[in-house]
Amino acid sequence: MLIPQECCFSQIHSFALVFTGRKMSQKQMKEAFVSNLNGTTVLEITQGLCFPAFCILCRGFLIIFSQYLCSFSHTWKTRFFIDFVVLIVPMVATLTIWASFILLELLAVIIFGAGLFYQIYRRRTCYARLPFQKILEKFLNISLESEYIPAISCFRVITSAFTAIAILAVDFPFFPRRFAKTELYGTGAMDFGVGGFVFGTAMVCLEVRRRKCMEGSKLHYFINSLYSVWPLVFLGIGRLAIIKSIGYQEHLTEYGVHWNFFFTVIVVKLITPLLLIIFPLNKSWIIALSVTVLYQLALDFTSLKGLILYGTDGSGTRVGLLNANREGIISTLGYVAIHMAGVQTGLYVHKNRSHIKDLIKVACFLLLAAISLFISLYVVQVNVEAVSRRMANLAFCIWIVASSLILLSSLLLGDIILSFAKFLIKGALVPCSWKLIQSPVTNKKHSEYLIPEAERMEPRLCLITALNRKQLIFFLLSNITTGLINLMVDTLHSSTLWALFVVNLYMFSNCLIVYVLYLQDKTIQAGRGGSSL
Repeated sequence: MLIPQECCFSQIHSFALVFTGRKMSQKQMKEAFVSNLNGTTVLEITQGLCFPAFCILCRGFLIIFSQYLCSFSHTWKTRFFIDFVVLIVPMVATLTIWASFILLELLAVIIFGAGLFYQIYRRRTCYARLPFQKILEKFLNISLESEYIPAISCFRVITSAFTAIAILAVDFPFFPRRFAKTELYGTGAMDFGVGGFVFGTAMVCLEVRRRKCMEGSKLHYFINSLYSVWPLVFLGIGRLAIIKSIGYQEHLTEYGVHWNFFFTVIVVKLITPLLLIIFPLNKSWIIALSVTVLYQLALDFTSLKGLILYGTDGSGTRVGLLNANREGIISTLGYVAIHMAGVQTGLYVHKNRSHIKDLIKVACFLLLAAISLFISLYVVQVNVEAVSRRMANLAFCIWIVASSLILLSSLLLGDIILSFAKFLIKGALVPCSWKLIQSPVTNKKHSEYLIPEAERMEPRLCLITALNRKQLIFFLLSNITTGLINLMVDTLHSSTLWALFVVNLYMFSNCLIVYVLYLQDKTIQAGRGGSSL
């Protein structure tokens, strides 16, 4: 069922009533269309987050099954097509025309995935005569190896794609208003996008990937941190200059007059190294908890909340740098807490766990942590304050971390199931997944890989890897193309079919550009490697 546009159009035209004696301009109508919204339920957003995790699992099953049937390696074009159709297209539909049927979508993708897994199990080429229990026992003794954690890569890709889809689709009537960013209190699907982006970035930050970088000079470490933010400074200033120069629509209460998300990320990347210089890295969760609790106390017992909502004079003034950008500047504290929680999660997941049993324990622990945080969220919302993206308060931070852990644990469990499917088919190769090792030994040179050497050395080219490696470029490209489309298309009065075509074409173009850029990088690296031999 398509979303009734009569309601959306009547809402649009109601915004265009007489305003100071004149009708609203196109810019004012677009700003009003995404303002004063209250969001949806936490449960609906959680269900929506789990959906792409199941899609990624089905993608893996499809690749394994097609390799078994056709016995050929997929080209980069085939991989791109499979990834786009199985991951991106369903996400566009879930956020728009199928938004009211998320449970049916989950059920459908689970049934489809179960059917594929059954076919893979029936056609297994390994341990064909052993019963399921014996096969499972052998699988639990398998070790894993990967250059990176596939679940974290998929997490970053899902949040990036989710954000890219939403920032354009929200300007069309077929995007449910309950999914847009909330005005003051509430949980909108787009509210998770910014927090999930910060959490995902923290899980792969330099401190997590290269802990030795903190063992030397603290000054040298901080200077390196300063150097790493200069691209964000350029992007933040560039976005500000372009938006102001062309008169692009803005949601003023989101970050303020001049502030934007790039500036928030810059401040977070400057504050967190200072905190990690003072406190141990493995106590990042204590920093996260302390920052968000102290911030909430300041909101409740000082005039800080009044400053965010009404400015220094209590009447909503925007005079002065602080008043003009009060939401963006002060809410940065909440994002610092989310970043530190992401650092702690990254440290935990990146620990040297090469055994399949260890991965199962990690997934279960993260799932239990997420459930505990959702219970805490309920208590905080009832007794303290509801979720507020505008303030990035305690409830907002708990909700972002809990939702992120649910998504991450779902992806980890999907990795385990996919690894079992690969275990059943000899030579199965799925890009962005764990490599299976037969014998867990200390010396990897003597480990027996379950896939041929030629296939194991094949470059793991896929859309997920490309979007993960080129996340910032993809985010920048999405912002630029969103602006161009808004300038060329009357989004407020677009039909559902036209809007669906535009959003899918926009995602296809952005994904293809990033994918080709990634392929070029791999080609250059391969050429350098070949010339050095």
